[in-house]
Amino acid sequence: MNKIRVVLIEDHDLTRVGIRTALQQKEEIEVVGEAANAAEGLKILKTLQPDIAIVDIGLPDKDGIELTGEIKSADGDHLKTKVLILTLRDNKEAVLAAFAAGADSYCMKDIRFDNLLEALRVTYNGNSWIDPAIARIVLQQAQQNPPKLEVTPTQTKTSVHKQKKAENEQTIDPYTLTDRELEVLQLIVEGCSNAVIAERLYITVGTVKTHVRNILNKLCADDRTQAAVRALRSGLVG
Repeated sequence: MNKIRVVLIEDHDLTRVGIRTALQQKEEIEVVGEAANAAEGLKILKTLQPDIAIVDIGLPDKDGIELTGEIKSADGDHLKTKVLILTLRDNKEAVLAAFAAGADSYCMKDIRFDNLLEALRVTYNGNSWIDPAIARIVLQQAQQNPPKLEVTPTQTKTSVHKQKKAENEQTIDPYTLTDRELEVLQLIVEGCSNAVIAERLYITVGTVKTHVRNILNKLCADDRTQAAVRALRSGLVG
């Protein structure tokens, strides 16, 4: 079995050591590098080309969201590394900004280790994991006016483009999705993997994949993250 190669980019020494130590106990995970700031982290990512970068949103030299944008843009030399944001910020603006920059998954720092492992597995397999706590926070405000992201001078062109695209596609007709697809979409927003969705809905993983594919097509979404963000912003699930 191929190991999931991970790089930690976190400036808090105790947090970084704690995550590294915990992950090293799992045979399926290999921590190949770590950094305490964005500049060092980007260099390590270019050199080691890991599967996943766990990125703290509050780095000392550059915001983790901006770093994510660089990893996903030409500045990252077309890195194929997936980004899992780890943060204390639980506001919807930070979440949406992170996804607009290209983040693959989003976790709170107080996440249980088992859930962090699940997030890594889901992200590694090409899907997105959203912390249930984050999903609830955004869902609580989804019926209000759609949130408008602030664009800072440091935000990448890719991020701005994705933001505008998302704003233009906030209105989604809920009747385009079947009741079962809405159930699957709700669980996607809650960060559930295909296996967990299958277990909760008493259907096969293959059926879940079919529903997910239909959901992405109907929402014109490229991936689960984009589908979840659109659903949250439009109030499609709740």
